[in-house]
Amino acid sequence: MFYRENGQFKSSYRSDQQIFPIRQDRRFIAGLLLVAFVAVPLGASDYFLQAILIPFLILSLAAIGLNVLVGYCGQISIGSGAFMAVGAYAAWNFGVRLDLPLVVQILLGGVFATLAGVVFGVPSLRIRGLYLAVTTLAAQFFMDWAFLRIPYFTNYSTSGNVSVPALEAFGLPVTTPAQKYLFVLCFVAVIGLLAKNLVRGAIGRQWMAIRDMDVAAAVIGIRPVYAKLTAFAVSSFIIGVAGALWAYIHLGSWEPLAFDLNRSLQLLFIIIIGGLGSIIGSFFGAAFMVLVPVALTNVPHWLGLDLPVDVASHIEHMVFGFLIVFFLIAEPHGLARLWSIAKEKLRIWPFPH
Repeated sequence: MFYRENGQFKSSYRSDQQIFPIRQDRRFIAGLLLVAFVAVPLGASDYFLQAILIPFLILSLAAIGLNVLVGYCGQISIGSGAFMAVGAYAAWNFGVRLDLPLVVQILLGGVFATLAGVVFGVPSLRIRGLYLAVTTLAAQFFMDWAFLRIPYFTNYSTSGNVSVPALEAFGLPVTTPAQKYLFVLCFVAVIGLLAKNLVRGAIGRQWMAIRDMDVAAAVIGIRPVYAKLTAFAVSSFIIGVAGALWAYIHLGSWEPLAFDLNRSLQLLFIIIIGGLGSIIGSFFGAAFMVLVPVALTNVPHWLGLDLPVDVASHIEHMVFGFLIVFFLIAEPHGLARLWSIAKEKLRIWPFPH
């Protein structure tokens, strides 16, 4: 009853095409942003910010980038960890060698990830499906080898590890967990809004047409070369920015194994669990991926069980895998679909479907 759009008339095409056409949705998002930007930094603990919220936001951003490619354009990729690594190392090299501003470093990291994504996206013009997945897997292995074996990328570090100095953006320090959280949140809010508008526009409709049936899309005048390469470019840019944020804000010091195949599979699981072809599903999947292991780690302590570390780790992986399989069976379209069903039920409550 409280979630109905009765009396909310659309008098123009622009008002009808709003991202949130229902007034209740606009109020909810405004309140959510107010809480995220004001209440959370003031009230959350350093542990909650550093260990939960910052990883959640960065993984959500990377998942948005992967969802653009896999969910909206239908191009399977399991090499997103490689593009995160390109963004991280490119940003770090710009900072070390040219001493550019922090925001410029991160954006340039995304630009170089875009170039790498376009290069490895060229095979998508000829192959698709599992064959394309193998091509992106080759990109993952190549990047792992390059950042591990070519010392120029790590500025000839003997250990292979690189570290970022004290961070500063627009003359303000980015050192405390609250400052880091707000810095990441700004990137996520801006890029998330841009991605939402892209998938709602002409280019997004082209991506979805290629995803649904590329032959029919080509017949009606959509250029597969343009659509696929732009999807790889946009996806790689967002993932590269997320990789730079992951390295700079979350890790601070890292090695190439921080962006290995496990990272790529983690992002793929996030968008599958959250919902393919859904921006909000990227946030749901990232929340699932961050919060469930934390809960599983603390449950034995809540129950008074003193398990060895290795046993607790194995149980955590087993339960986590079971939950992933359960969600895929119970709702193949992801948590975003459950959110849509809940909203539809609220619109007709208290009456039956």
